[in-house]
Amino acid sequence: MADGVAEAERDPAIDEVGRDHAPPPPGGQRGKTIHGEPANAGHRVLAPDDAEVEAYLETALNAPAPTRSALDRPATIEPDSVVVLDFGSQFAQLIARRVRELNVYSELIPHDTPWAEIEARSPKAIILSGGPNSVYDADAPKPDPAIWTGRIPVLGICYGAQLMALELGGDVLPTSKREYGPASVTITDGDGLFDGLDRDQPVWMSHGDSITRLPAGFTSTAETDSTAFAGLQAPSRNLYGIQFHPEVVHTPKGRDVLRNFVLGIAGASPTWTPANFIEQTVAGIRDRVNAHARATGSEGLVICALSGGVDSAVAAALVHRAVGDRLTCIYVDHGLMRKKESELLRVTFERDLGMKLVMVDARQRFLARLAGVEDPEQKRKIIGDEFIRVFEEEADRIKGDAGRIDFLTQGTLYPDVIESATSETKAAQKIKTHHNVGGLPADLSFQLIEPLRYLFKDEVRAVGLEMGLPDAMVLRQPFPGPGLAIRIIGEVTAERLDTLREADWIVIDEIKAAGLYRSLWQSFAILTPVLSVGVMGDGRTYANVVAIRAVTSEDGMTADWAKLPYDVLGRISSRIVNEVPGVNRVVYDISSKPPATIEWE
Repeated sequence: MADGVAEAERDPAIDEVGRDHAPPPPGGQRGKTIHGEPANAGHRVLAPDDAEVEAYLETALNAPAPTRSALDRPATIEPDSVVVLDFGSQFAQLIARRVRELNVYSELIPHDTPWAEIEARSPKAIILSGGPNSVYDADAPKPDPAIWTGRIPVLGICYGAQLMALELGGDVLPTSKREYGPASVTITDGDGLFDGLDRDQPVWMSHGDSITRLPAGFTSTAETDSTAFAGLQAPSRNLYGIQFHPEVVHTPKGRDVLRNFVLGIAGASPTWTPANFIEQTVAGIRDRVNAHARATGSEGLVICALSGGVDSAVAAALVHRAVGDRLTCIYVDHGLMRKKESELLRVTFERDLGMKLVMVDARQRFLARLAGVEDPEQKRKIIGDEFIRVFEEEADRIKGDAGRIDFLTQGTLYPDVIESATSETKAAQKIKTHHNVGGLPADLSFQLIEPLRYLFKDEVRAVGLEMGLPDAMVLRQPFPGPGLAIRIIGEVTAERLDTLREADWIVIDEIKAAGLYRSLWQSFAILTPVLSVGVMGDGRTYANVVAIRAVTSEDGMTADWAKLPYDVLGRISSRIVNEVPGVNRVVYDISSKPPATIEWE
């Protein structure tokens, strides 16, 4: 679903690939990753803690995640799809995303998924991801052996290619010349995977082992200075492998390699498009709600908690197209949004889209509960808890008027489904309370509608644009669920919110004026707890310090501080000091993630 939005040209965790051959973790078992966690527990990185929260229902309570079938997938999906088996690579999700950019549906599943489950999905192809282990280790993770039968085309990447070679009779050994980072491969067979590519290709490598002998029936398709088998194939058996990573942007022609495999060798049809997704999803929601209404004698009423973020907006738009006025959107105005955002939401949903919108003014309630609170984790919990209270009160009112509410719409995304199938993640230390699909109250009487649960963030934006939502909403930078409360270091007060809101408006205004907004993952102001001495006119001041944060990233997992032009920074600083009362100094944050997070709290 590549239509609509181009993504930033930076891959997550690109600086961490050297860890691919760390000492192997304990062996996995059915339903667990190779790291020993439940299969979908987010083993690569703790959840993207700076991503926006679509509904604070997802932060307040630590309840079990919704139950999903092992075969949970779009009910009306075209039969052409690709399965990616996850062996623990930092890039496993990225492989799935790259396939979807070819307009072919793909899904990431545990490496030890039984063949019967794989076959039930009817994939056109299987891709084996890389991984941190060595394939010759006694406890090296392996797939169901049936994948080697040739019934479905298989592409092994890095660890996956080595696994293919070893399992089928070849040899894999530690190499004397390890390859981490940029490398050059020479293509020795230009057909199949490398059709249409030049003989010499820059690629990204990340391996300390190499294939030293091919299995019987395989031929080499590419080589480097350190290995004669950087590519291998047995076309008659539908088996292909490459030592490099085609999914990262540091392999410029990597997407062409994936295209040759998915569309060429596997023959998948590119039917996973925003338009098709909208048509199928709307029809599925309408059928489900209508069937429930007939079975229960109800009206099939749906509610949705809007946050102002793109995910809840697109989810609501899909459901509204399916059920019309049976959807009521609830927007809890907690007073922690940026300047004019609540107004934009009202205009978009109520006036332009004709939705039934309830806006609840709870600003004083949130301020009262946040009074005197400085701990960021406590702020998050209070905001989540108060949101639940306000939302439930409003839902009860709607229920009282209508008799019952049948469905709750939620903006769950595919990475949430992958990483949050349990309420625990790999990391034992809590970094920040994060939204995930395990945050709903256990006693909610609604059925869930999760129209986005098969989509990555860039696909959500593409769907939103296709549906005609305004650019200002669809292409909005991620914004944390607790809002400006966690961009005020220390206590949140009405006065401090006004100060930050005005400073933040100037940051965004100048960045948009410079044409930089779309190139940044996030850009915003932070109100620090620091007061500094300054001079304004003939007088001495002792006023607030505002920090500016701007980062580039692909998905928030890792981020680099943005090298903003000095003249842009100068204009931001000058305007804030001159236009925002109580501020006399502006500083710029030049920390990357890691070690810092994007947000300060």
